[in-house]
Amino acid sequence: MGLFCWTGRFALCLQLVLGTALSDLPACSESDYHYEYTECESTGSRWRVAVPNIEKQCVGLPDPVKGKDCTFSCDSGQFLEIKSQSCTQCAAGTYSLGTGIKFDEWDEMPSGFSNVATFMETTADFSGNRPDSCDNSSWVPRGNYIESNRDDCTVSLIYAVHLKKAGSVSFEYQYLDNNIFFEFFIQNDQCQETSSSSDKWVKLSENSEWMEHSVSLKSGTNILYWRTTGILLGSKVVKPVMIKNITIEGVAYTSECFPCKPGTYSDKPGSSFCKICPRNMYSDKGAKECSKCNLETQYSDEGASKCLTRPPCSEKDMFQIHTACDNEGKTQIMYKWIEPKICREDVSGAMNLPASGKKEDCPPCNPGFYSNGTSTCSPCPFGTFSDGIQECKPCAAGTEPVLGFEYKWWNVLPANMKTSCFNVGNSKCDGMNGWEVAGDHVQSGTGGSDNDYLLLNLHIPGFKPPTSGANGAEIGRITFVFETICSADCVLYFMADVNRKTTSVVESWGGNREKQSYTHIVSKNATYMFTWAFQRTNQAQDSRRYVNDVVKIYSITATNVMDGVSSSCRVCAMGSPQFGSSCVPCPAGHYIEKERSSCKECPPNTYLSPHQVNGKEACIPCGPASRNNKDHSACYNDCNFSYMHENQSLMYNFHNLSSVATLINGPSFTSKGTKYFHLFNISLCGNEGAKMAMCTDNITDVTTKEMEAEAEDVSNYVKTFVCQSTIIPSDSKGFRTALASQSVSLADAFLGNTDVKLHITGLHTALN
Repeated sequence: MGLFCWTGRFALCLQLVLGTALSDLPACSESDYHYEYTECESTGSRWRVAVPNIEKQCVGLPDPVKGKDCTFSCDSGQFLEIKSQSCTQCAAGTYSLGTGIKFDEWDEMPSGFSNVATFMETTADFSGNRPDSCDNSSWVPRGNYIESNRDDCTVSLIYAVHLKKAGSVSFEYQYLDNNIFFEFFIQNDQCQETSSSSDKWVKLSENSEWMEHSVSLKSGTNILYWRTTGILLGSKVVKPVMIKNITIEGVAYTSECFPCKPGTYSDKPGSSFCKICPRNMYSDKGAKECSKCNLETQYSDEGASKCLTRPPCSEKDMFQIHTACDNEGKTQIMYKWIEPKICREDVSGAMNLPASGKKEDCPPCNPGFYSNGTSTCSPCPFGTFSDGIQECKPCAAGTEPVLGFEYKWWNVLPANMKTSCFNVGNSKCDGMNGWEVAGDHVQSGTGGSDNDYLLLNLHIPGFKPPTSGANGAEIGRITFVFETICSADCVLYFMADVNRKTTSVVESWGGNREKQSYTHIVSKNATYMFTWAFQRTNQAQDSRRYVNDVVKIYSITATNVMDGVSSSCRVCAMGSPQFGSSCVPCPAGHYIEKERSSCKECPPNTYLSPHQVNGKEACIPCGPASRNNKDHSACYNDCNFSYMHENQSLMYNFHNLSSVATLINGPSFTSKGTKYFHLFNISLCGNEGAKMAMCTDNITDVTTKEMEAEAEDVSNYVKTFVCQSTIIPSDSKGFRTALASQSVSLADAFLGNTDVKLHITGLHTALN
């Protein structure tokens, strides 16, 4: 038989349970019990009851009293003192959100969070081997943030919270690698998702920055899921998802204030947040103020929990720069300490800063610029050109300037370029220059630590193709010459941001790389931000060990740039006599006849080269059994083919490939059991040579109709003759809808057909 002891009859009940005489029990003091609230009733009310502390036996507990209603809350900087049932200010050294909780310390997994890793256990490869386990896959605390898994397991970070009223959850994240699918969704106490499938996919981070994601919460129990799945297929996740500062608003009240985490403080009662300790200061947990480091021997970064010993100065703590050119055409080499300076010059073995002021001849201006006897280089006026050494001259009659940018001398950073330093885990390098000019090249700087991202940005407002009949896919290109010198696992990333949307990695290079050139073709007239990001190592380091690991870029050339400058002129088509020497655009499919400077249509069955528009040789013959389209921009086949065999004329009809045909092979499985298919969209002949096959990333319907309805965003689709996407079906990894990823073009240009074999350049994957 069980006994229920209501507080008002607690003494009698205690006597029945313990068999102890009431006269033998002491009277309860305030230290013998604490207060708790009962569960909320259907009317929204509850009771405050006194509960004995563990192993305490006493009599005379206070009677229950009516408690605050279930929706009651305190303001930020306050907590609910249950004894008095009133809101009380937080003491200095602590803070409160009032109706919220915040997770900003990730030295270990906070209480209430759990990890669940899954893979398809029923899957085996053709040899009968079981896939690798996901037991070791999880979200990992990294101090200031939490980091997702890097493999192709599905890992969910789960937290459950009960809200008495509607609220919200917000968190900061960095999500750079689209080889990971990153979802955030919520289930309520009826196990129903509260967000639509289109809302739960988290957007990629812009320009490597921390972004914020916020979702509304309903009253009741909400289960929060942060879920990542790597889609590797032989590749490697470079950058995991990182999350910090998870804030949940909508709890009814908080019964205590949170202590400030190490490296922060609150110096006044009633704080709703903690301030960050400045450089060269530190604090312990729950600090009311920051303590100073001994500046002679110690230093600290912002938000530090301890002071570090200053090391002896070495070449790793200094860098050199070139001053701007003076009126004599000279530049000075200046040596500076890396700021903030953390090293000591007054200890044994320390280096001193070399003498500055040595003069050298300034490099010439970059092509398209001129000095005009001043210490700075200015762009040539429109219609003129210069090699950077001579004065700007007007283009001759019958010619036009070749617009673009060619940077090969680096005395100062060009006006449309900027440099910065970024670190996902701390702010050591905030405000530092990520790259430094060095005369004949620009190179990565020192940064604050070895795992900083050193960023160099080039802004291109748009592209302007030349005044010609070229109508190819290329409207411009960017070419750069570089080399990397590395002793660790350095990586150089080349990225592109189209129309200030999502930054995507175009190409990357790891380790030592000899001097080489790379060209990126631009096929869409849009605003671009090209970024070179260099990281010496992805392992966090307390000291700069690999400061001598650098990347050097010797030249950057961008063609057909809007608002560009000119280093040369080219032949153009002349207008009618009354317009003098003005150049005029040729109609589509027309080349410029050199002798007469006039436009002339390309011959039948040829297409106009997008690179060359002068002379008949600019018209390239179409391949066998193919013809040109109306504007001579491409060649195509009408899907009919005739072939003579043993005196018989054989006719073949490929009209099923005239629009878009779809082929899916598989299934295949990754080492962790993720099922995937390869989807091929094929459009070999059709709309007069137009590239109609389209493959899109991150979609929920893999049909061609849905893909064509997507917005024009070159960052998430490819359009070509043959393309391939990796399809993750809805029954794999718990996805409720099919997903497409890693879309690539397999066929770039139509060359013709012979012997019933279609020749397409770039087609390198067999369609099994």
